Amino acid sequence: MIDLHTHSTASDGTMKPAELVRYAAERGIEVLALTDHDTLSGLNEAEDEAGRVGIDFIPGIEISAEFEPGTLHILGYYTNAGDSALERSLSLLREGRDHRNRIILEKLAVLGYPLELKDVMRFAGGQSVGRPHIADALVNRGYVDNRNEAFDRLLSKGAPAYADKERMTPEGAVAIILKAGGIPVLAHPQYMNLDRDSLSMFVGDLKNSGLAGLEVYYYSHSPEDVAFYGSLAEEYGLLPTGGTDYHGPGGLKRTDIGIGTGDMRVPGSVAEGLKKAHFSGLQSGLGR
Repeated sequence: MIDLHTHSTASDGTMKPAELVRYAAERGIEVLALTDHDTLSGLNEAEDEAGRVGIDFIPGIEISAEFEPGTLHILGYYTNAGDSALERSLSLLREGRDHRNRIILEKLAVLGYPLELKDVMRFAGGQSVGRPHIADALVNRGYVDNRNEAFDRLLSKGAPAYADKERMTPEGAVAIILKAGGIPVLAHPQYMNLDRDSLSMFVGDLKNSGLAGLEVYYYSHSPEDVAFYGSLAEEYGLLPTGGTDYHGPGGLKRTDIGIGTGDMRVPGSVAEGLKKAHFSGLQSGLGR
């Protein structure tokens, strides 16, 4: 089995990177990518553990980008963790998260759910601290029963304690991944809330900016979605990728690694295509 979209405690997952890798091995995962939000800090630990348990590991990241009417994330595979420009950009994104966190805490206090930053930080295992950790603090205080209730009632977009954050443009996210030697992929396109014609136009435009792949396989994509996104990837010459967005037990996505909600499978050809693009050096030219 293959899973190219997972999260650890380095961002908003509930399992440490090494723990996630060991669980993946137990579940029969053969190729795994760790794609934490706005940080590369969990990759060394995950890669070391993958070597010990015999999993083929692909380093990754997930970057949030500005977009309306929905949500847009760019996955980056095989980025150079030592790239100074990438790290500076990620540091700015994390600073934006920190600013948003303070605003959310202020809103929660007004709403009658006071928390201190130290209450949140105890649940953050890495550099990227965000709403899931605030949700965990709310659960710990007894304000809500679980993360999902925290998001539904207070923290999701449009909820009373929500605050937006600074993001890169989609083109900027693609560019910074390319400059770091990575392969930029548009994640879970259904979350963009575009009709198919508008999505096709957007993907074509972003391809011209260097987009190299499209997440065709995703836990909430229907068979019809997979067929459409697959045809879109083929039309624009993009690498198809896929993953469950696994966040660990109790995480935001109610999925299991490798299988999503039960019947998801990422074909072996997907991982092979991604690895071939990397090892042949195509990542610097794909999508241009």
